[in-house]
Amino acid sequence: MSLLTLQAPAKINLTLDILSARPDGYHEMEMVMQSVSLADRIRLDWGFPGGIRAESGLRFLPNDKGNLAVAAALAFRRATGQDWRDLRISIDKAIPVCAGTAGGSSDAAAVLRGLNWLTGAGLSPMELARIGEEVGSDVPYCVLGTTALAKGRGEQLTPLPSLPPCWIVLCKPHFSISTPALFREWDRKKKHLRPDTKGVLAALDQGDLIGVARRVFNVFEAVLPPHQRRVIEGIKNAMIQAGALGSAMSGSGPTVFGLFDREDLAQQAVQTLSETQEEVFLTRPLAEPPAPAAEPAE
Repeated sequence: MSLLTLQAPAKINLTLDILSARPDGYHEMEMVMQSVSLADRIRLDWGFPGGIRAESGLRFLPNDKGNLAVAAALAFRRATGQDWRDLRISIDKAIPVCAGTAGGSSDAAAVLRGLNWLTGAGLSPMELARIGEEVGSDVPYCVLGTTALAKGRGEQLTPLPSLPPCWIVLCKPHFSISTPALFREWDRKKKHLRPDTKGVLAALDQGDLIGVARRVFNVFEAVLPPHQRRVIEGIKNAMIQAGALGSAMSGSGPTVFGLFDREDLAQQAVQTLSETQEEVFLTRPLAEPPAPAAEPAE
């Protein structure tokens, strides 16, 4: 039996734009993505009897193919033509659930990276990303991580210069948001405010943190239900008042992030937000994917 431990980092959307609806029911997206140091811990027990299953200690998370981590293992086995049967995926959750920070997708990506290592399949990151396409729209990005421009459903990826060093505060309010409902509302309203993606790309190229922070923007914020929009705006305002250079909602929410150039200001923001919100985190941008760590067999 082989054991492997991996980090599954959260992501934020520095920008999120919807370009158009597609005939297949999906949408053409354009997003600048950034992985951060807040991460789930994934342990793979390859060869552990009992079939392919996940365990997390969270009763509401499925342990079968309804869990993206298990779906990723099945997709990897199918794509590589391997015939192994037993894998236990232990997930130690740190990333908030249903938060717009790709926790489930990152878990799936970690499983793909880990199985590639354990089985000696020798697939390239881009080959793993292609397997991830059938698991979820964010999985290809989570396989590659760091800073990237994502287009299409999220599977068309272009690596970007790293986000300059900074501190990132994440705050997830108590409610969850329906991603399909947000897309339906966008289709109905077709809001025209859009992020300055080109400006963000230029700022990244120049290593200009302030230039990036001033342009963070998420089109989903405009189609939130009014009561949720008020909460999101309140958290963003608290970030800015605490010294954030910029703040926006990540993905389909509800997590809000703020970019800070000073750790003391970021720490103060965490303290202030924690007075009213339960899930607040201080994290950093990642410039390279985390490496897997082998463990001695038990």
